[in-house]
Amino acid sequence: MSTGLSTAFITLFEAEVKQAYQGDAVLRDSVRMRTNVEGSTVKFPKIGKGTAQIRTPQTDVVPLNTSFSTVTATMENYIAAEYSDIFDQAKVNFDERQELAQVVGKAIARREDQIIIDVMEAASPGATIANTVVTSGSAAASDLNIGKIIAAKKAMDAANVPPTDRHAICHANNLAGLLGDERAISGDFQNIKALVAGELNTMMGFQFHIVGDRDEGGLAIDGSSDRNTFFYHRSAIGCGVGIPPKVEVNYVPEKTSFLVSAMYSAGAVAIDTAGLIKVTCRES
Repeated sequence: MSTGLSTAFITLFEAEVKQAYQGDAVLRDSVRMRTNVEGSTVKFPKIGKGTAQIRTPQTDVVPLNTSFSTVTATMENYIAAEYSDIFDQAKVNFDERQELAQVVGKAIARREDQIIIDVMEAASPGATIANTVVTSGSAAASDLNIGKIIAAKKAMDAANVPPTDRHAICHANNLAGLLGDERAISGDFQNIKALVAGELNTMMGFQFHIVGDRDEGGLAIDGSSDRNTFFYHRSAIGCGVGIPPKVEVNYVPEKTSFLVSAMYSAGAVAIDTAGLIKVTCRES
């Protein structure tokens, strides 16, 4: 039984249940996914690059000797579960199992995001944008601003990262900081208006993904109020999935209860950190 359900026996009369505010998955489509993984690991292949040479007649062709390598993601198993007692269910006028299915499903969805975030945090990025980068004026610790986004774009362009499939993940506080930058909300940056409206949209080629505070960790903030945000290319991060997110409801006779459970098996890894930029923001 959900341990908090007994409080609803007397006090709850409305059939519509207010669930706690909680986040859902936002990063699934922003990274390279490999599904139907069998085994405990999955390897993502990498291939290097070379330089074309002038062809000299009647000489042997010199191969590029292109390098090949792999990076490995290790699968981890995750579960979110809660019991729904049949006797307790009879005392309330809402479907507890249905409500719990949403709760455990969203818990797994947020874990899916956290796997990706943790990999970004642990990786050595291709470039780091300091918290002192500003849009104009003297350098000073600041939140997300146009200057930081320009710097991230510059770093990716310099590394020849493809201009498509670029993404950015930041905290809701960082979005608020960005909207405090006068250039961000001026007519010269029309796309940001969708962000003002709360919609996900692109700016300077980056599709933004916004997360709030999360019990799983989310985008961590340190004691100096610095929080790392990440600008990345889809191919820079790989996520392998053995068991995709799914919810099951099974009756357990020994407990005269239904077990509502969500499960997920996956692992992530940084494939090419040239396409991963860490941008540090000082929140006020």
